This record gives sequence, structure tokens and C-alpha cells, in this order.
Amino acid sequence: MKAKNPRHKKFSRRARIATGGAVLAAVALSGFGVVSASASAPAMASAAPAAVSARVTTTSTHLTVDAATKAAQAALDAAEKENQRVTVAVVDRNGNTIVTLRGDGAGAQSYESAERRAFTAVSWNAPTSQLVERLQQAPTLKDIPGTLFLAGGVPVTDGTAPIAGIGVAGAPSGALDEKFAQAGANAIARH
Repeated sequence: MKAKNPRHKKFSRRARIATGGAVLAAVALSGFGVVSASASAPAMASAAPAAVSARVTTTSTHLTVDAATKAAQAALDAAEKENQRVTVAVVDRNGNTIVTLRGDGAGAQSYESAERRAFTAVSWNAPTSQLVERLQQAPTLKDIPGTLFLAGGVPVTDGTAPIAGIGVAGAPSGALDEKFAQAGANAIARH
């Protein structure tokens, strides 16, 4: 028979199960921590920024407020020489209005029309008179918000990239409106 060791007490079955469960839980959690740490180590390493050779910035050309104002004034002057009452709008490459000049006696509708023609010209990098012709092949183009497919808008480019649009409205024909808008674009080209 075995001699009883006075230092060891006999645990009840319930105490042995509870103690064993606690030990198993501690071992499981510590193992999970090791697995979790080793699983996340590569993920953290891959999240570190690597040397990237791809281009992440671009440089773009924008029309200055001064140049936009000169262009608008040149278009307005060209219209006034022919006794036409127009509004001239110049928008940036994103279609945001830089300047709008409403000539003396220009109709109320000409303000929005000039802005929309300028927006349309810069959006498609083409004079709006050419875009009117495209409507025959794609009539739903006119449904794009903010556009107006009437002659009177011209793009302003730097090389081949559009940097602005000039729209003129209020003359009795779109051909005249576009002629005045081109006068504004030519004023920018001279500078």
C-alpha cells in the first residue's frame, strides 16, 4: 500500500475536472496567441510600403484667372464689334466656371447656355458645332447633365490636352457664337 503524503490533499472529482479544463483553456489560448502572432507577422510585413516604381502623381496645366478673363473679354469684344449682345463663360478642365462676362443687353438665358456650351466643349475636347453632328450617331449624348449640344463652345488646349472651354451664347446663330468663342481661344494662344 502506498503511504499517504500529508502535503497532497485529495481533490474531488469536480475539482479535478475544473482544474483540467482551466489548464486546457490556458494551453489553447497560449497556442492561439502564438498561431495568431505568426499568422499576422507576414500580413504586417506585406502591409509595409514597398518601393513602388509606378507613377503616382501627374502634372496638369490649368488656365489662370487672368488668362480666362482676357479670353472672355476678347470674345465679348469680338461680339460687340458686330453689335451682338452675348454672354461669355470660361470653364476649367473640370468644367468649373472660372469667369463669366455678361455683355450689356445679353438675354437672361444666355448665362447658363454659355456655361453649358463651355462645359460641353472641354468635356469632349471639341467645338460644340462638331458635337452637334455626333448627335446623329449617338442621340443620347444630349441627356448627359450639364451639356448643351449647340454651336458656340470651343475647347482651349495645351498641345492636345484640354485645359479650358469657352462658351458664348446670345447671338442670333450658333455659328456667330462659336466665332466669338474662337476669338477668345485665340487670345489665349497669343499669350
